[in-house]
Amino acid sequence: MRILVVNPNSTGSMTAKIAAAARRVARPDTQIVATNPADSPPSIQGFLDAALCVPGLLDEVRRARDYDAVVVACFDDTGVDALRCVVDVPVIGIGEAAYHAAAMVSTKFSVVTTLSRSVAGLEANLLRYGLDRRCGRVRASDVPVLKLEEGDETTIDRIRREIEAAITEDGAEAIVLGCAGMTDLMSRLSEEFQVPVIDGVTCGVTMAEALVASGLKTSKKRTYSLA
Repeated sequence: MRILVVNPNSTGSMTAKIAAAARRVARPDTQIVATNPADSPPSIQGFLDAALCVPGLLDEVRRARDYDAVVVACFDDTGVDALRCVVDVPVIGIGEAAYHAAAMVSTKFSVVTTLSRSVAGLEANLLRYGLDRRCGRVRASDVPVLKLEEGDETTIDRIRREIEAAITEDGAEAIVLGCAGMTDLMSRLSEEFQVPVIDGVTCGVTMAEALVASGLKTSKKRTYSLA
């Protein structure tokens, strides 16, 4: 099985982090091919960045060959619907994957994301996926995406504070990390807070594997058809 994992932004260090997380959970016979456009915004923080990265994302997928599924490693699920129109293999957005995973391991979850301007888009996605009632709150840590690449403890402490507030104030039983750049924090934060802390990259890859193994492809009836 060959899974194409596309980071829609142009930051190579984030793509490398995403690739490492994907390979840690992938089956032994699964090949992970990780890539990113060269001319997209360096991070995706809000509606404008999301719109600007879509052409590069589409080009990366069109150039790739012989993949069985695509994972879009942007928590906004940027370009996922467009990709489902141009390919028939499963296309998984890491946001949608993480939300569904959280709903299966808890009755209520909260999301901890980066900047405040990202909140509205994530809330809209939760409503569209029918999971808004399961989400206590989408919380912004006000950590810029690229700040996560530095890995300093001050930054991680801001994420910790939001997780603690989500558990005590929102009644969250699980936490969804609302950025692909947080993928390397999942294990340590799960152990620290003793609740499931869910990363969309790992969920996206394992769900993609499950769909491929089940022989499922993207429906081309109506919505995702180009005819």
